[in-house]
Amino acid sequence: MTTPDRATSTSAAPRASAPASSPVPSPAASGSTAETIRGAAPGARARLGAVGLVIGSALSLQFGSAVAALLFPRAGALGVVALRLVFSAVLLLALFRPRLRGYSRSDWLAAAGLGVALGAMNSLFYQAIERIPLGAAVTLELLGPLLLSVFASRRLVSLVWALLAGGGVYLLEAGDFGRLDAAGVGFALAAGGMWIAYILFNARTGARFPKVDGLAIAMGIGALVSAPLGVASAGTALLDPVTLGLGAAVAVLSSGVPYTLEMFALRRLPAGTFAVLMSLMPVAATAAGFLVLDQSMGPLQLVAIALVVAASMGAVRTSRG
Repeated sequence: MTTPDRATSTSAAPRASAPASSPVPSPAASGSTAETIRGAAPGARARLGAVGLVIGSALSLQFGSAVAALLFPRAGALGVVALRLVFSAVLLLALFRPRLRGYSRSDWLAAAGLGVALGAMNSLFYQAIERIPLGAAVTLELLGPLLLSVFASRRLVSLVWALLAGGGVYLLEAGDFGRLDAAGVGFALAAGGMWIAYILFNARTGARFPKVDGLAIAMGIGALVSAPLGVASAGTALLDPVTLGLGAAVAVLSSGVPYTLEMFALRRLPAGTFAVLMSLMPVAATAAGFLVLDQSMGPLQLVAIALVVAASMGAVRTSRG
């Protein structure tokens, strides 16, 4: 997750940033970005450019995760999570300067819930990619929002998408991925569960805070939650200049760049199209794992990932039908 920092009320990507009505979120932006979608449908060229922005966002998020994995020998998974969230919080708070007064107790509870979900989701996901390939981790994590979308749809056809995803997971277990570390698989599935919590809290936060104020505040809370765990795990290793520099790079790749690209894309793309494109997150993760971490996959594993991606796309389309 992948995910700031992976936003919707019903269902990919960081990781994750779709508006509250979209079934598959990204870890990078807030549900409140739906407010930026205005006006008539853009032309084909503008839509094509927006598609490129979404793909760029997914690649940035997953390559950020791959760079994070390179940092694990220096600071450990929890240490890298702390660096990512702290730098991301500083970046968002400095750029958007959210208003801190005038909110009710329930508003702050929603933001706190989102912050805890962010911290937990990223901590679990990073511990997963410390043990299993990035593409497999993102594929398993995607099952969380996919299942939420299936259950929220309440349509018989949704069972088809659930069975398709189950077939993909079976192929993962049947092939070389069957030798995946059990703890890593558990962490990835748990990260998917926290992705569901992220989606639900992101929808509430986006409805209560203007613009991206809620996300910025939640990121600060997530940083406060993860920082003690990172310090306890990595200690003074977090102060190494190289580690700090790479941690800042991870924050920019995993939060700053994806959020910016998605914000512009959502001005040009329908939310449903955006959500379908975010279902391609496992493909981006597989590419990042291969190019950065030298994690190769066989044909069976690629078919398994394709099945889960197809199931996610189908669930998105069904839930919006």
